[in-house]
Amino acid sequence: MKTALKPRWILTLILAMAAAAVFVLLSQWQFNSSRETPPPAPSTTENVRPLTDVLEPLTPLYASGADQMVSIQGAFEPGTRMLVENRLRDGEEGLWVVQAFAVDAAPEPAEPAEPAVIPVVLGWVSEAEDAAAVQEQEGDAAVVGRLLPPEAPEVQRNADGQVPSLSTAELSNLWDAPTYAAFVVASDVTVDGVAVPFAADLEPVVVGPQPQDTPINWLNIFYAIEWVVFAGFAFFLWWRLVADDHRRTLEDEADAEEARREVAGPPDASVAASPPADAPPTPTPTPTPTQESGAHRD
Repeated sequence: MKTALKPRWILTLILAMAAAAVFVLLSQWQFNSSRETPPPAPSTTENVRPLTDVLEPLTPLYASGADQMVSIQGAFEPGTRMLVENRLRDGEEGLWVVQAFAVDAAPEPAEPAEPAVIPVVLGWVSEAEDAAAVQEQEGDAAVVGRLLPPEAPEVQRNADGQVPSLSTAELSNLWDAPTYAAFVVASDVTVDGVAVPFAADLEPVVVGPQPQDTPINWLNIFYAIEWVVFAGFAFFLWWRLVADDHRRTLEDEADAEEARREVAGPPDASVAASPPADAPPTPTPTPTPTQESGAHRD
């Protein structure tokens, strides 16, 4: 305790407490960050809003705008039909039929000066040959559907007109046009004022609202626990330094005592063995005469 109350160790303890406080704050921040932003409530996403009010071209789609039901006005671009592979529907693998849709009143970038397009999923087919029988949409149109974030591109060779994932970056290169960083799964399509029914081989793609459970990022949880461990280690390090200082003090005191004993030297044996000056002399014992045997007696 005397060692711990030294001024330098009191100052070190204050620094350790400050460091531990910072570590605890960082841990709290990681805990708060572990709960990601929940998706919008269905009561919000199911209200149809114009696409231009939700998302702008060449800007990322955030969680607050994803899953939103939107309406878009414009026209389907001819010659832009693409098939997206590996799409499941009721456990059966097939393809999505996708076509570029030029959005009216979309803010146009400086270069190029053409309207931005957004991929629209028109339906699902089991085989690529079934999509050939479906008529490509043309003319002024209106689409109502769910806005979803794009998928990551995949490096894979595919047949002409097919892509492994619905990546808007890849489609932008294939269509040579500025593209929204999102796509729309159509639920209603109207061309020239007439509702377009699904073809015999084209099944609708149904995407419901996202679940409302707030996802947890376990990596942030691990970091939060790690910062708490660092806070405890700050106090352990202070205690270890104080204990080492106390042990060194005890060793120095033991060494000093040993040095004092060596300087004083051992006690003189001759002085300790000699009697005092005033002590009486030790009497000398007289020999006892040896008795003669009985044979020599008179």
